Amino acid sequence: MKYYLIAGEPSGDLHGANLIRGLLEADPGARFRFWGGDRMAEAAGAECLAKHYRETSFFGIVQVLGNLSTIRRQMRECRADVEAFAPDVLILVDYPGFNMKMARWAHGRGIRTFYYIAPKVWAWREWRVKAIRRYVDRLFVIFPFECDYFPRHGIEPVFEGNPLVDAIEARRPSLPAAEAFRRRNGLDARPIVALVAGSRRAEIRDNLPLMARLAERFPDRQFVVTGVPWIERAHYERYMAGSGLRLVVDQTYETLAAAEAAVVTSGTATLETALLRTPEVVVYRTLWFQVKLQPYVLKVPWVSLVNLNLRREAVAEIIQSDLSVERAERELRAILTGGDRRERMLADFDELGAVIGGPGASGRFARRMVEALREE
Repeated sequence: MKYYLIAGEPSGDLHGANLIRGLLEADPGARFRFWGGDRMAEAAGAECLAKHYRETSFFGIVQVLGNLSTIRRQMRECRADVEAFAPDVLILVDYPGFNMKMARWAHGRGIRTFYYIAPKVWAWREWRVKAIRRYVDRLFVIFPFECDYFPRHGIEPVFEGNPLVDAIEARRPSLPAAEAFRRRNGLDARPIVALVAGSRRAEIRDNLPLMARLAERFPDRQFVVTGVPWIERAHYERYMAGSGLRLVVDQTYETLAAAEAAVVTSGTATLETALLRTPEVVVYRTLWFQVKLQPYVLKVPWVSLVNLNLRREAVAEIIQSDLSVERAERELRAILTGGDRRERMLADFDELGAVIGGPGASGRFARRMVEALREE
């Protein structure tokens, strides 16, 4: 069968690649075409790549508004390419701003559409649920609590675990021991606290200064910022000057695995940190009025994926317009070695692993997709 996948960012490229491998196992004669990245090209073949996500990723309202003509042109290109390929199924991987529009278009042309990694409508933009129900033929979700949420809105989702587990387990054997990580990056012998400040410029701007002030209160630890390769070092260094923080680029899993604890900006990184069993504090700085509006805008009681999946506050969340260094210090001390919350948090992480499922999710999802297509 013929599969057309659309992924618009690095995480989608990673999960799309693992899904492609699973589809090839379930359907050895599978043919692919996709919008994605290098990982998907490695899995399916570079000749299958129609457009790289580097050309299509626009984050934030300013970038989107400034590139509206480009986005419209790319949408037309994508639709034409899908029609030319004539797939048996269009598989949309996360990336809802673009992919929900593609779902509506595909539905209108009778193209079977699967959505893999559902839009986070349970948190915000709940109006998208109606569009999913109308335009998506099969919804594949990666969080167990979504199995309760979507049926209440008339959608029966498919859950087979979380593909992030596969990504981490694939990397785990190659992660260096803490001492080897220190030598590789010129770090001293002090215990490491990882600082995951986000993958977007605005997140780094808003959260890294707090992290730098927090580090001043722990001279017996070394704080290491996990940089992403698509943001230049100068952007990080602007907020690190004179702080003593160290920057390590494109080694997030390695840094977290070597760390005693972590301070993490809300997002997928909160779940990755927990699956690597590194105790964490979640921080996120936002505008004061957004903090006030949070109970009315957000549809969920927590922002971290750890707490959402465990359905309780297992990790502390500091979501403020003026982040409190004092509170961040208290919460961090509580999860360092000897802290009164460390062992409880590690036990919670073990429970989290059981809740979201073990390795092999990508393959299980792929088999369910192939089975659904063959049933037609």
